Amino acid sequence: MAEHVRITDVSPRDGLQNEPGVIPTAEKVRLIELLCATGVDEVEVTSFVSAKWVPQLGDAAEVFKGLRERGMLKVAPLFSALVPNEKGMEQAEEVAKSPSLLDKVSVFTAASETFSKKNTNATIAETMERFKPVIERAKNASTGPMRVRGYISCVIACPFEGPIAPGRVADVAASLVHLGVDEIDLGDTIGAGTPESIRAVLEAVRRTIGSAWWTPDKLTLHLHDTFGRAAECVEAALEAGVRSFDGSVAGLGGCPYASTPGKRAPGNIATETLVATIERAEYTTGVNRDRLAEAAAFAREIVTKSRAAAGGGA
Repeated sequence: MAEHVRITDVSPRDGLQNEPGVIPTAEKVRLIELLCATGVDEVEVTSFVSAKWVPQLGDAAEVFKGLRERGMLKVAPLFSALVPNEKGMEQAEEVAKSPSLLDKVSVFTAASETFSKKNTNATIAETMERFKPVIERAKNASTGPMRVRGYISCVIACPFEGPIAPGRVADVAASLVHLGVDEIDLGDTIGAGTPESIRAVLEAVRRTIGSAWWTPDKLTLHLHDTFGRAAECVEAALEAGVRSFDGSVAGLGGCPYASTPGKRAPGNIATETLVATIERAEYTTGVNRDRLAEAAAFAREIVTKSRAAAGGGA
């Protein structure tokens, strides 16, 4: 029997967060509903972040309310959400109350000090301090412990500092493990990865945190397809033993720091491409490709409409 590879679709959060205009809550809920029907293992729903900083995700609580009203509690895969700090965790805890639709919260840091400061207004060490109360609250949630994912951005290169040494990534991963996260998510934020650089960072992380983390529920790879090499990186990661990946339906997303004036950077690896690459390598995902195509079509539709309304064209 073919080995299963775990898929998280991050399009409702990472895919939409930098889109111009504001996509209506009902359309986000519908996108998540379509993603749930595809058979992906997890959907990253939103981020509990200030609407002042990320207007697109200012309706996090309303999105979860909409999912509950549509009966998604009975049919949903695992739902996760990003929480930048303790205040965000407080909002997540409200959503997690009876009945809960939130299974996991995610914190985020970087392997680049410059990127960390620009993205979170904090040094790497300061982000770790922010995470302590978040992790503690997640582990002691009134509805039961929630899993915690720790994102690490810029694991291959930083738009400000250039190439990042694999050892720096491994050190940040070790710090997250020490804090008590349940999962490490390695993000090639600007899509600079090659099969060789992906193998190098994976090996450094494995040496530092140990092979016990090489399971689908503990180590995930998050790739961007800026230079069209993401599928090759998936193949290299599969060979290295990675069995969990993030994707974004229709390839939505893209780090704003990787864009140039007048040219938007390509986004996350499309979940469609991710699934095809994994299955071509003779692993299984359990994802229905027809349903995935339906979700991708809807995602493109709402994003195109949002960009047009914001005056950014398609």
